[in-house]
Amino acid sequence: MSNEHDLVIRGGTIADGTGGDLLNGDIAVTGGVISAIGTVAGTGAEEIDAKGRIVTPGFIDVHTHYDGQCIWAEELSPSSSHGVTMAIMGNCGVGFAPCRAPDHDMLINVMEGVEDIPGVVMADGLPWNWETFPEYLDTVERGKRDIDVAAYLPHSPLRVYAMGERGAGREPANADDLALMRQLTSEAIKAGALGFASSRLSIHKTADGDSIPTFEADVAELEAICSGMADAGSGTFQIVLDAFQGWDREYQVIERVVSATGRPATFTLASGNDAPPRWRKVLGMLEETNARGGQATAQIMPRPIGLIAGLELTVHPFVLCPSWAKIADLSIPEQVAAMRDPALRAALITEEFEEGHPFNELARDWRWLFPLDDPPDYAPPAEMSMAGQAAARGCTPQEIAYDRILETDGKGLFLAALGNYENATLDSAHEMLSHQHCIPGLGDGGAHYGAICDASYSTYLLTQFVKGDGPLRFGLAEAVHMLGNKAARAVGLPDRGLLKVGGKADINVIDLDNLRLHLPEIVRDLPAGGRRLHQRATGYDATIVSGEIIRRFDQSTGARPGKLVRAA
Repeated sequence: MSNEHDLVIRGGTIADGTGGDLLNGDIAVTGGVISAIGTVAGTGAEEIDAKGRIVTPGFIDVHTHYDGQCIWAEELSPSSSHGVTMAIMGNCGVGFAPCRAPDHDMLINVMEGVEDIPGVVMADGLPWNWETFPEYLDTVERGKRDIDVAAYLPHSPLRVYAMGERGAGREPANADDLALMRQLTSEAIKAGALGFASSRLSIHKTADGDSIPTFEADVAELEAICSGMADAGSGTFQIVLDAFQGWDREYQVIERVVSATGRPATFTLASGNDAPPRWRKVLGMLEETNARGGQATAQIMPRPIGLIAGLELTVHPFVLCPSWAKIADLSIPEQVAAMRDPALRAALITEEFEEGHPFNELARDWRWLFPLDDPPDYAPPAEMSMAGQAAARGCTPQEIAYDRILETDGKGLFLAALGNYENATLDSAHEMLSHQHCIPGLGDGGAHYGAICDASYSTYLLTQFVKGDGPLRFGLAEAVHMLGNKAARAVGLPDRGLLKVGGKADINVIDLDNLRLHLPEIVRDLPAGGRRLHQRATGYDATIVSGEIIRRFDQSTGARPGKLVRAA
């Protein structure tokens, strides 16, 4: 007797992604789609015992930068290691298309500065066998990968492609420039772009320290480009706004673009650590936009927006001290040996930083710099900061950080909590995530290879807010809805992140009781031998894409069913 289904998942606690009641039962998969939910009598060619497990839709990671990694690698990790079955790339307006050959180096310079991807990795890892954005999508579509991807048209390459050196130099766009960018956007949407993405963030710099091409671009330019989405009848506008300029000014970008074009918008929102809670005012603005018939969504990181520092990484607390230059080119063991010299110690703990990329300064904010150990604590008490420990010991924060480096033989990591850790609690993150117009986001997978490893946020949300025993809780159904269909709807993909008969079989089987995060680790698997941060989890019994099991018990199976999703 032949099997009736390709796969049957039996006896799990099913959270279907709608946010509705949990169901105990089975799920059958046939031909890459869900063929039954409830009690499945027929057998499967393969069966998974899900008793004591939760069964969820695959998660949607709405803010990634896998634009290059999806071409040179088949696994979109860390995201696919954390239950993600679809990643959205091209965020922040940086990417690799459209692009003429003479502009390759410029785009590499932008991506290296903004997203901390080594230039040699992109130069060696990308074939650059495209010019237009539709041609780039064709290249992505030809590749093999574990999970699905969709892509925004990024603003920086578009601007330089349309305007040449004037675009790179941030000159105002004229009427002809605007018309061309609008036309190219419409063509990209019709070819399958998910939408259009940009950045106004002042700390987004090129590798040379210059502002990126889109910084302070006129709002009329964004309106014109997003009108290209309206012309094509599809597309979401994604942007990183510059909260440093004040939300009263910056939120008007969302309001104007949504009003002028009718297209939905999504943007990043975070709380400051000790500033007045301005984010509540932004939530009010969001409510007004949606009440007027527009659609706008804020993306919230479920834990502190964190930079990871260490000797092997892009930044550490002494990287721009003048005396560091004497040992910067040594191996880590040689650096540690040199740091044991009292004279060098005396210099490094008293010197101030010299000029450098703004990210470097973030590893010197002693009140918000914490040790990161195994298991990683992303919500540490204030007294564990470098400043807190120094106050308790009667010394300087520099000494605490220096001693940690020596005590760990240079392997110790630090967490710089840049935001979303208001008053050293996760209260603000929890409140924002609870809002009807907010979704989880900002994992940044595929970028910041030597400084950020936040693509594990889906696992963190489940471990911290669902199975955690603190006062900040989400129900399982609510959390799965956030990570799946709520996130998908915000970017124009209403059929994703759901478990329903006839729907795409993107599924997780998770051992929630034993789900845990591991300490980020450094791996060297990028083109040209480049290094990156990776973070693993324990507790994902199975992750399934289009009915194929891509990961089993936290290990890749080698299956590569992932496709390019052409949104339009």
